[in-house]
Amino acid sequence: MRTITIGIMSQQRMRARGLAIAQGKYKPKPGEPKIWFPSMRSVAEVLSDENRALLHVIRESQPDSLGELAQLTGRQLSNLSRTLKTMSNYGLVELKRSPKGREVRPIVKAREFMILAPA
Repeated sequence: MRTITIGIMSQQRMRARGLAIAQGKYKPKPGEPKIWFPSMRSVAEVLSDENRALLHVIRESQPDSLGELAQLTGRQLSNLSRTLKTMSNYGLVELKRSPKGREVRPIVKAREFMILAPA
């Protein structure tokens, strides 16, 4: 497992950066964040103490389904699904479907997070 570098950048700057990359005007440098949040507040919401504890449970227990994870954590399945979908959208977890598509297995993609925030 690796460390994920997270950057903070306004939505407007993220759009401009993405456009510059798509047009070939900017090439991201090695070590630059691959995950961007619009504010420190949004990072704090997604990586709250409760959510980092959830990531720890997933890493340690490696549940086979969201139902199993809900039992392990005592969290409601709907709340858990919403939280993990948000984390998945940011690239912090992977939600892997079983071959038959009935179960979804959460997989944590990093052990540590490094946040780069401009002063």
